Amino acid sequence: MTGKQIIAALVAIIFLEKGTVEKSRCLGKVAVHMVDKRDYYEILGISKESSESEIKKAFRSLARKFHPDKNPDDPSAENKFKEIQEAYAILSNPEERQKYDTYGHNRPGGSPFGPGGFQGVNINIDDLFGGGFESIFGQIFGSSRSNNRRKKGGDLLVRHTVPFQSVYDGLDDEIEIEALTSCYNCNGSGSRDPNGTRSCPSCNGRGRVQRIERVGPFAQQVVSDCPSCNATGTIVTNPCKSCNGAGKSYQNKKIKFSVPQGIASGNRIKISGQGEPPRGNIGENGDLFIEIEVSDHPWFERDGADILMALPVNYADLLLGTTVTIPHIDGKELQIKIPPNSKPGDTIALPRRGLPHMRSSRGRGSVTVLLKLDIPKKISRSLKNKLKELKSDISNPLSLEDSIIEEAKNRRGK
Repeated sequence: MTGKQIIAALVAIIFLEKGTVEKSRCLGKVAVHMVDKRDYYEILGISKESSESEIKKAFRSLARKFHPDKNPDDPSAENKFKEIQEAYAILSNPEERQKYDTYGHNRPGGSPFGPGGFQGVNINIDDLFGGGFESIFGQIFGSSRSNNRRKKGGDLLVRHTVPFQSVYDGLDDEIEIEALTSCYNCNGSGSRDPNGTRSCPSCNGRGRVQRIERVGPFAQQVVSDCPSCNATGTIVTNPCKSCNGAGKSYQNKKIKFSVPQGIASGNRIKISGQGEPPRGNIGENGDLFIEIEVSDHPWFERDGADILMALPVNYADLLLGTTVTIPHIDGKELQIKIPPNSKPGDTIALPRRGLPHMRSSRGRGSVTVLLKLDIPKKISRSLKNKLKELKSDISNPLSLEDSIIEEAKNRRGK
């Protein structure tokens, strides 16, 4: 092959990659066949003025019709299905659509799908009835729109008080909050009708803009949210009256949730998807966190699953011993047996009568009772006289110093 023939062949190959419509021609000994490439709008049966919703509707209809699973006996269905996918991949992306409208198939840089061209994507036929195919195509070019779909709205935090009894029983509860919610009238689009939005010209639908900043002798590229479209990539041309084009507004809503057994003050319950909507209504709602505050019990104090209480007891009961019965959170009476010769400050443990452990199968904690001497605020004159008579009988026979030493030994466990 001569040098001229080689050059001619290379030129033909370049035109072939750019999709130029040519007839078969023989260049010396090298034969190159140029294949016609159909217009993407023609493939989907739509016009160049079609909106995003019309493009999606046309693709969904044709994809259902030519899906290989519905045409197992038609070998051409797979090629048609792939052709429909390629057209939708370009026209559903604002940036790629703009380039196609400008250059057609002869865009600078060759095919946007790389040297191998469009390879097709695996779409389940069930996705065509729901909408799972959108995120698949959004990932082909790594565009800002696909990134926006993965963005979440802001999280919300509210505080809620529950009764102490709910720590033992658990609770199904409900709160009403005022929060930013997707506008019901426009379904979060901000537009009064489906065709009331257009791609933002400032960022070409990316939602992000680039600028060059100079720092001394150096230049750096800075990427930031587009101020024209508030990083959504779209401009609302026919705003919704209810939300003034914002796509969301403050509304009251009721949230039902369950408080688990063993909940403690400061614990947070996460309600997925009940936070604020994302910008442009593209992506997932944020989450709602409910921070729990447990009300005080009339006499119990809490330490995890264990509960503590102080029990005032008169001197006679401490000396002689007794049994005290009080109501308890589990519905069964709590019997506290005070042994004879008990002292103020002694503790009585009642195992497995405390609170349940949160999300654990370890059973219940214990109840610890602290004995305290209950001294009457006022006593009658006759009682004073009786106590004086009994003082020698009820006093410790040891001297004061020996009594102090004995108490220290008992306290130290010696």
